[in-house]
Amino acid sequence: MTHVIDGKALAVKLQGELAEKTARLKAETGQVPGLVVILVGENPASQVYVRNKERSALAAGFRSEVVRVPESISQEDLLALIDCYNQDPLWHGILVQLPLPAHIDDEAVLLAIDPNKDVDGFHPLNMGHLWAGNPVMVPSTPAGIMEMFREYDIDVEGKNAVVIGRSNIVGKPMAQLLLAKNATVTLTHSRTHHLAKIARKADILVVAIGRAKFVTADFVKEGAVVIDVGMNRDENGKLCGDVDYEQVAPLASYITPVPGGVGPMTITMLMSQTYEAAVRALKK
Repeated sequence: MTHVIDGKALAVKLQGELAEKTARLKAETGQVPGLVVILVGENPASQVYVRNKERSALAAGFRSEVVRVPESISQEDLLALIDCYNQDPLWHGILVQLPLPAHIDDEAVLLAIDPNKDVDGFHPLNMGHLWAGNPVMVPSTPAGIMEMFREYDIDVEGKNAVVIGRSNIVGKPMAQLLLAKNATVTLTHSRTHHLAKIARKADILVVAIGRAKFVTADFVKEGAVVIDVGMNRDENGKLCGDVDYEQVAPLASYITPVPGGVGPMTITMLMSQTYEAAVRALKK
């Protein structure tokens, strides 16, 4: 029997718990988690993501601010803006919405964010903590997937896990989080030879390759747990993942749908990490 992992329901549950924790934190210490999102330019997709983040932050009881700056802003001015929030103790999480205009160096921007406020988990110092086995800030999508495994009692220890996709945002940190929980991990990508054959050995298959319906039934062994991180449009303009859901779902023991699977968990984990950053700030 196939179990559909309801990421939306889990996100709602966790956000409710987070709002309660935030209220207690404020009552007991006066500390209010603060999240600032910097949006450069007017990319329509980015505006949607930022609105969703702001809505979630306010629902959690956070201090929330969206700073909108023109696409023409210089890199120097953007870095100076980031540093202002680095220095301000009212803000515990800083997000710079990607993508950025071509004249701005993404890496320079990521390096400019205080690692203690890097709730995206993209700063090299936080990546280093993750790979050393001492995670502090973790990229939100892989963190959300691990939360799904906990919620649905999916034990990864000793299992063969295959991750398709090697991005710094999903694939690499996902592999490390699975490894930390004692899975045996194979990290693959679009140029991996015999990819379907390798994937068919997976007890847990995480797909983040960015190609609509790329993973079909011949990639999946019966009873596998299939996590679809993709967000694409099919030939009819309908939202779909990297997994061909209709083909794969009958084979899987657990599977995430698109939409309603991994996506809602990503913002939830951003909020959770902002809360944790606020708690750590009290101990300094």
